[in-house]
Amino acid sequence: MALKLQDGSRVGVVGGGPAGSLFSYFLLTLAQRMDVRLQVDIYEPRDFTRPGPGGCNMCGGIVSESLIQALAVEGITLPGRVVQRGLDSYVLHTDDNEVRIETPLHEMRIAAIHRGGGPQGERRRRWGGLDGYLLGLAQELGARVVRSRVRDAGREKERPTLQADAARQAYDLVVGATGVNSSRWRLLEQLGLRSRPPRTTKAFITEIDLGEELISRHFGTSIHLFLLSVPGLDCAAVIPKGEFLTVCLLGERIDETLVQRFFDSAAVQRCFAALPGPQAQACRCKPNINVREAERPYADRVVLIGDCGATRLYKDGIGAAYRAAKCAARTAVLEGVSAAAFARHYMPLYRSIVRDNRYGSVMFGSLHWIKRMGPLVGGVLQMAGKEQTRPGAARDMSIVLWDTFTGSAPYRDIVLRALRPRFIRRFAWETLTSMRSRERGAAVKESSDHGIGTIGS
Repeated sequence: MALKLQDGSRVGVVGGGPAGSLFSYFLLTLAQRMDVRLQVDIYEPRDFTRPGPGGCNMCGGIVSESLIQALAVEGITLPGRVVQRGLDSYVLHTDDNEVRIETPLHEMRIAAIHRGGGPQGERRRRWGGLDGYLLGLAQELGARVVRSRVRDAGREKERPTLQADAARQAYDLVVGATGVNSSRWRLLEQLGLRSRPPRTTKAFITEIDLGEELISRHFGTSIHLFLLSVPGLDCAAVIPKGEFLTVCLLGERIDETLVQRFFDSAAVQRCFAALPGPQAQACRCKPNINVREAERPYADRVVLIGDCGATRLYKDGIGAAYRAAKCAARTAVLEGVSAAAFARHYMPLYRSIVRDNRYGSVMFGSLHWIKRMGPLVGGVLQMAGKEQTRPGAARDMSIVLWDTFTGSAPYRDIVLRALRPRFIRRFAWETLTSMRSRERGAAVKESSDHGIGTIGS
């Protein structure tokens, strides 16, 4: 017998972040259009209106313009109180140099947000968080938020059950929208899910309290991105938000030694040199992030979305959550909640995220290799720098870098653009001329050090 949601069916959503809230929003919207009444419980113990760890969802907090536009089409317009700062440029730092990259196209902007109520110690509560806003939209449509952590899960007459505190509730569908915590994965296995869990790595995130005036003066509307020769560090970003800077480090071996090497690097010291005194970290965390998808994200009456399933590698996790939430909700309402329904109608979207991440691995692997090779880094900076300063110049490198760092385009498109013969020829030429400039500079310095080769000597 086909497994379908009907009038009065109950749906349990484990996790009230963007994936769980957007799923509930789309599910209830579609059900209302189909004249089907559903009861949706969202299990979320955190209060996203609180600053600090109690309301934090541990994220760099960047939303691309393409996602903002997609949400607007769905009737979801992010209010000004959620967007801490509109960003229109990157400053790319390497060990020796830097280049500013303006938005390649006028409409390609990005927004800086807090996921929860803001960092620990926030005083004036002028902003709202994205997660609380989306959760509120789901509640307006009738979803009930259960402010408890799911303690146990199982099956009862083929229906999945969830237990929070003393109560156990059976559901017609359970949606896993949690992070990648190992204890949460054991709960999903108890629901009958048979899959390899996601592979994870560590990130490092800290918030630095500088005040809005200092941030506006020294960082403005730019994200500062760092490609440094620090072993184990893939990339790092400094993101201005309201009164705080968010510093986010990504890599395979993030530990305290690596974090200190980053802050001690010449590039970071140059970036922070104009700021008065030492910068205090308001809060810090080392969350697990998904770098390899769960193998099979569904079973009868169970489906995974967001970080516990598949998300975009390093960037635009909220965009991936939006796509997965919408597809899973459409499948549940229109096609059913059986494993076969999810395999046929949800898995194509899931596989597209997975396939694109393979291209993402190529992109970040190439960046990791390039930043270890001084001449290639010089070619990147010189090519991007010329594109920014010459009116009418083709912005090949600028667009590749912008889309890689913002998540504004699929990784596949970025890789294919970087493999175009014109791009490769220009990159090779700029790398060669950068090498020659470095060699000439080194020769002049050596001559100067020996007191020869100067005019009038």
